[in-house]
Amino acid sequence: MNVFLAIALTILSCIVIQFIYKIIFGSKDESQKHETENDIADPVASTENASNETRPSGKNKKRATWKPKTDFSHPWLMKNLKGHPGNVLMVDFSANGKYMAATCDDGSVILWDVRDLSHRDHRNLRVNIEFDYASHIAWSPDSRGFVVHTVRENHIMGYKVEKKKDLIASATQAITFDKVHNEEVVGFGISSNGKFMMSCSSKTDMIIYDLKGQILERLDTYLMNTHMAKISPCGRFVVATGFSPDVKVMEVCFSKNGDFKQVVKAFELTGHSSGVYDVAFTPDTSHIATVSKDGTWKLYHTSINYTRGESPHVLETGIYPPAATPRIALAPNAEVLAVACDTTVYFYDTYTGKLYDRVENLYNSPINFISFDASGKYLFVCGERIVRVLHNVCGYFTTIATCTRLLGAKQTSATVERLNKTIQECRATLAKFNKL
Repeated sequence: MNVFLAIALTILSCIVIQFIYKIIFGSKDESQKHETENDIADPVASTENASNETRPSGKNKKRATWKPKTDFSHPWLMKNLKGHPGNVLMVDFSANGKYMAATCDDGSVILWDVRDLSHRDHRNLRVNIEFDYASHIAWSPDSRGFVVHTVRENHIMGYKVEKKKDLIASATQAITFDKVHNEEVVGFGISSNGKFMMSCSSKTDMIIYDLKGQILERLDTYLMNTHMAKISPCGRFVVATGFSPDVKVMEVCFSKNGDFKQVVKAFELTGHSSGVYDVAFTPDTSHIATVSKDGTWKLYHTSINYTRGESPHVLETGIYPPAATPRIALAPNAEVLAVACDTTVYFYDTYTGKLYDRVENLYNSPINFISFDASGKYLFVCGERIVRVLHNVCGYFTTIATCTRLLGAKQTSATVERLNKTIQECRATLAKFNKL
């Protein structure tokens, strides 16, 4: 009898404890449940949480939570290319000028038709990278495919693009190359002549490959830490920047029959007092711009014959606001330099070195990448799920200044007429932006 009584008392005690627990913690559980339901119901928030698992700048770094800035407006804004499910890290334009590829940190690559930005809608195609995402992307020289470098596995993957009536219909993975880097990759590209590819890690190792993935040469950048590495648009040079204030420019040499020979030191860009974050080129590599930790940017004249002892020289130096990882872009005519600092883009006149204007608060989180298009009329800015396309208003101003300087020299009547017409057209455009 005592045993049954003890059992009954034990059961009664459990019931009382459960009742008290529900009274104390029940409201808290309901609140947590309500918050969870709100997160699931908000597709932006749920996608944001998924994309915040990794950071574009590294494999194992956590990044701050951000919300996309959807209410941005500015007179210079041409349009927003939306539809990216993740944070846009980088863009690259095809050689034929028809397409743009954007890579996102959610594992997607969006291919855009950018032939006429005045159109309201633009065709795009989404390509998914399984279980990974690409930090770098580059179109093949023939515009028939693109190559990415993934973050988690450090793989180079090539995709073939299929077109129908000159529109992108599909993109399928064609090849994957073996892993060669153990650290984060900070530079990757394909030469415009189609002779080689390059990848470079945050340490000091740079690899030169052929387009089949065969390693042609391994290089040491001797920079202690490498911040950025790029291939020049002319396809001759590879450039690495990092802890050193000097930028190393190396030429990838081939024989007349196309066989790889060697990589040789071409020249250095000197003048900074601290490490260099980023570099940008004109299409013919006649000018190279740099942005340094010392708070300055420089524009170099690099159309030289270094084999005869010629050295590049600084054309202009400017000052930019302090920023953790500034990014730069150089207009094709080298007259405008754009510097992205955190969430703002600054536009500089490279002839005077002076700041022309700025576009602020483009995103809530720092800008990842900027690039002028081939015409130099637009600047593409990459950030939170949106590529913002800005008018290069500063370019109209510098064109007027250039034409005015040319009018000061002796010119033919036809040239004078052409220069005056250009000035009038640029002034009319600037009037639309209230920049006269």
